[in-house]
Amino acid sequence: MPKKRRNNGRNKNGRGHVRFIRCTNCSKACPKDKSVKKFSMRNIVDMAGIDDLKKASAFPNQDYQIPRIYVKMHYCISCAIHSKIVRNRSREARKDRAPPPKPKPFFDASRRPQNQNQAGGAGPNRPPVANRPF
Repeated sequence: MPKKRRNNGRNKNGRGHVRFIRCTNCSKACPKDKSVKKFSMRNIVDMAGIDDLKKASAFPNQDYQIPRIYVKMHYCISCAIHSKIVRNRSREARKDRAPPPKPKPFFDASRRPQNQNQAGGAGPNRPPVANRPF
């Protein structure tokens, strides 16, 4: 019978047994080497709350960094496909073993407006607050 994948869908290589983990989504027992791993880094506070914390903080503007949550999530294959973390690939695309391209950062520093210290957040194409017609 033909093999669908070179590694049989696992990363076990020479090991005889790999311990099981529980899927983050559905709690299914799944071998650790077969599970889809996703490392998540999030701020503890959402973006709206960060501004409130900075205004109410006793520390100067940039001295205190808000802590982040670091979580490594393990998904079984069915949950990873259902939540679109991985997709099924064609027969030829399955042979490609290169890692997927990394996503671009959400905020690009090159797009930051030059005039940071003006009131009202006036960007390069907007006049300052005092000179606006409205």
